[in-house]
Amino acid sequence: MSNEDFEIFLVATPGLEQPLASEARELGWQPVVQPGGVTIRGGWPDVWRANLWLRGATRVLARVGSFRAMHLAQLDKRSRKFPWAEVLRKDVPVRVEATCKASRIYHAKAAMQRIERAIQEELGATIAPDAQMVVKVRIEDDLVTISLDTTGESLHKRGHKEAVAKAPMRETMAAMFLREMGYDGSQAVLDPMCGSGTFPIEAAEMAAGMAPGRSRSFAFEMLASFRPRIWQDLRAESPNRPPAARFYGSDRDAGAIRMSVANATRAGVAEAISFECRQITDLQPPDCDPGLVILNPPYGTRIGNKGPLYGLHAAMGEVFRERFKGWKIGIITSEAGLAKATGLKFLPAGPIVAHGGLKIRLWQTAPLG
Repeated sequence: MSNEDFEIFLVATPGLEQPLASEARELGWQPVVQPGGVTIRGGWPDVWRANLWLRGATRVLARVGSFRAMHLAQLDKRSRKFPWAEVLRKDVPVRVEATCKASRIYHAKAAMQRIERAIQEELGATIAPDAQMVVKVRIEDDLVTISLDTTGESLHKRGHKEAVAKAPMRETMAAMFLREMGYDGSQAVLDPMCGSGTFPIEAAEMAAGMAPGRSRSFAFEMLASFRPRIWQDLRAESPNRPPAARFYGSDRDAGAIRMSVANATRAGVAEAISFECRQITDLQPPDCDPGLVILNPPYGTRIGNKGPLYGLHAAMGEVFRERFKGWKIGIITSEAGLAKATGLKFLPAGPIVAHGGLKIRLWQTAPLG
């Protein structure tokens, strides 16, 4: 394995690979889109930077090596020769996950046991089913690829959000939907059904240039390849400038507003966001240049009967058409019928995105005339 340059796989929410690739490109990498994620190349500092800075990735896998194996005895032999000590620490417990596809080795559990034994006997590390350090082994077309999960807890857990609403939009998805709407940090953003405040908080952090991973720790800190001093320098690079735009969240539920304010305060962006308790029918555009309205209204699939939702969407559409001239509207829903019930003129719908067993899409308008 070369320490200098290897493949790094950025796992995306299925359907949001393209905005993740454009985010990676902006951060200086040359991304290649694949189903389920984006591949970049780099060394360990790239792995650390990807975890710290990428808003759209759910985890970062370092592909630290590969070899061919036609049968289990060969897998056993080659995995024992693998330079585990270059990447893993023997004092950190390890868990191995294996998958096999179109290969002569077809028994994933047997493959996993061989790799576990190699790590245990050659490196001296403990194998534990609940270990935070995960070695992922993929055997495809007889090629064994060894990856390390460098993230730990999913990257949507930014580390500063404790309160969560009933049906939350993950931060990683919210950031990519904002990006799909052309958000670049300079526009005002309003979410009139803000729940726990995810959209305005992500938008404010993006505008302030804050690193999304600034408040949390990562699995790579437990690897043999970790260099604390370089990591400290990387973390110190966050510019954290005051955002130029303002951000707005409202919800009819006073508990949601309290939750949003608490989350924004922990994230360090409370001063840039105005939250208020109000029904969507009472919504007025804020006193600023037109920007983006983005919301994740109930879809019926998660909160029961769809009937009243058509009325809600029709009323919502009327509010936007009458009061939000010049604003772009983005609605995330699993039901095309609900989007159409708004009566808004939508651009072609965005890609289907997997969200908690549902298939959702972003429906967005051009600036309203």
